[in-house]
Amino acid sequence: MPAETTGYRLTQDRLELPTDFGEDFATALTAVALAGVSPATERQGEYLVTLLRPAITKLDALIAGRVDRFSPDQRGALHHALGLGSAIIGQQAGDNEALQQAVAAYRAALAECTRERVPLQWATTQNNLGNALRALGGRESGTGRLEEAVAAYCAALAEFTRERVPLDWAMTQNNLGNALSTLGERESSVERLEEAVAAYRAALAEYTRERAPLQWATTQNNLGNALAMLGERESGTGRLEEAVAAYRAALTEWTRERVPLQWATTQNNLGNALATLGERESGTGRPEEAVAAYCAALAEFTRERVPLDWAMTQNNLGNALSTLGERESGTGRLEEAVDAFRAALGVFEEAGTDYYIQLARGNLARAEALIAERRREP
Repeated sequence: MPAETTGYRLTQDRLELPTDFGEDFATALTAVALAGVSPATERQGEYLVTLLRPAITKLDALIAGRVDRFSPDQRGALHHALGLGSAIIGQQAGDNEALQQAVAAYRAALAECTRERVPLQWATTQNNLGNALRALGGRESGTGRLEEAVAAYCAALAEFTRERVPLDWAMTQNNLGNALSTLGERESSVERLEEAVAAYRAALAEYTRERAPLQWATTQNNLGNALAMLGERESGTGRLEEAVAAYRAALTEWTRERVPLQWATTQNNLGNALATLGERESGTGRPEEAVAAYCAALAEFTRERVPLDWAMTQNNLGNALSTLGERESGTGRLEEAVDAFRAALGVFEEAGTDYYIQLARGNLARAEALIAERRREP
């Protein structure tokens, strides 16, 4: 039936629904709404904020309308779709409010799609809830959100067993590793990081390169992150060399042409491992490699598209430049580092990310102090 005769209107600004409609209309309306958010799952690795914002505005309006006319499964699907789209916007645009909206949407979906009634759908939503909580937790100084993320992933694994759904099990193991890895970064012990490495290696038992190349690359990148953090806390270079190998493996599938944002992420992470190795070796070879990796990442991590990723890479670039500056005469590299730290700090302050604000301020102060010291030298 044409939209004019039903009284249905769905625009970017408002929603008008008929006072009463049946199951067929609710089903069709749900399908249309879900299609608008489908890029969040079908086009991962691309910049989707511009595409998703209008769809999320419409979907939010739909849920705020006559949602009582939809079935529990339809309400759950709508809330889950709102969570997916909002999470992508929050992650790519540095929008904490969108991530909070995603968390609320996933919890609303869990109230409709319960474990007893639809266990696998419930597990999917628990996994996605964990992703949104982990993204929020990564931008906060505490660990509360991250602990909630771990709990959500563990809940999902109660239904996502390796025997029943091996690839979903592997996906959730990878995500659990991510939350544990971030927790481990903020704790003094290495227990969480070792747990993260174990989770990633478990995921790779099902995420093989032949079977799931992009997921294999994702997990290789994440394994590299955990190994790199362990390597930073050890005196040797073995874990760091393993991390570099994992990142280079990931880049064989995560190419710039195929998944530009993931490629940039891994280039940034590779730069981090190389920079840490460079701090433990003499010469400038490793720091120069690190600078090259960060600059490669910034070819895709632009301030306009992904401001927080851009800022974090600028901060990392500043660290590598500072290392080079310490080993070279003059202040040229150090001044480049100051520029990078200031650029990063501006974005961190705009986003209100306390943890990274303090990190960038500390790095900036050290670089400026070294410049001042050099200028005082005869």
